[in-house]
Amino acid sequence: MTTSTSPNPQAAATATRAVLPKLRYLFPGWYAIVMGLTGLALAWHRAEPLMGAMATGVALVVGALAAGVFVVLAVATVLRGVYHADAWREDRLHPVRHSFVATLPIAILLLATVAVALLGPSWWAGALWWTGSLSQLVATAWVLGRWWRGNQNANLKEGLPPGLAWAGVTPALFIPVVGNVLPPLAGVPLGHVEWASAQFGIGLLFWPVVLTLVLVRIAVQGMFPERLLPTLFILIAPPAVSALALLQLGAPLPVAWALWGMALFTLLWVGTQLRRLAALPFSLPHWALSFPLAALTALTLRLAAPGSAMALAGVVLLALTSLVIAGLLLGTLRGLRDGSLLAPEPVAPIATPAR
Repeated sequence: MTTSTSPNPQAAATATRAVLPKLRYLFPGWYAIVMGLTGLALAWHRAEPLMGAMATGVALVVGALAAGVFVVLAVATVLRGVYHADAWREDRLHPVRHSFVATLPIAILLLATVAVALLGPSWWAGALWWTGSLSQLVATAWVLGRWWRGNQNANLKEGLPPGLAWAGVTPALFIPVVGNVLPPLAGVPLGHVEWASAQFGIGLLFWPVVLTLVLVRIAVQGMFPERLLPTLFILIAPPAVSALALLQLGAPLPVAWALWGMALFTLLWVGTQLRRLAALPFSLPHWALSFPLAALTALTLRLAAPGSAMALAGVVLLALTSLVIAGLLLGTLRGLRDGSLLAPEPVAPIATPAR
């Protein structure tokens, strides 16, 4: 007697019906997983001078995993757009969540960067890079364009996306802005130095603007909701990625060292909140730890000479970053299994300063 192994159409249909409602909650921030994995792949690639071919092998595996996750998320995003078009509109109107829309073009840019670093320049990597670069530019213009639209409540009454309000001033604003410092990483080896440099300037212009806004918001309005606390680690990314980009553009080493010092101090600064962060239940914002740590690790390894103290620091950071991202992956799988991730976000009260 033989047992049929053909798929059961009824079971597949039942599984599809169970998954589709959950796609409503597949917010754009899920592409932060791809950012973290590609960042880790680039960090392992930077470890090749210290660890040899093993580091390259790990980078290839992690890069392939990042590409696989991106494909799954891209298909799910299309399905979400088809079955939950209103959810996409809610994302665009949300005062915080709209900034995470930029994680998609950043993920594309980083995939192109990994492809160029590990496989060398190619026409398809160039096409991927241009797609990510131009999409990132559009996302930045769209997010910053909202700033001109005034008061959040007044806009909502008119059916317009909210403008710049204190509720939306969180470290997530760094995502659409500072994503523009990424293009030189792959743009230079692809031969697009001029455009990569121009787009890099956009990120460099608005990085201190967003940092100032975040600090003023904390001083005037108070801290943002506790569940967004992991996004503080995003503050590490601008100096770390800017240093890597400037080195790619031929900047002198002292500039990179200065930016490395800024990134390292920022890690120590936001690290003072680790106890509060550890007390939080796992959620998607925890992925905000991944890419910034990977960027600092890659920069440390880039500046390290074999046998130096920086080389040791780079290896330690690489181990730490790998463990953190492994923990995030396990937390994500556990959250998907128990249903705590693809679920409505808790609504946090927004304090209003006394008049």
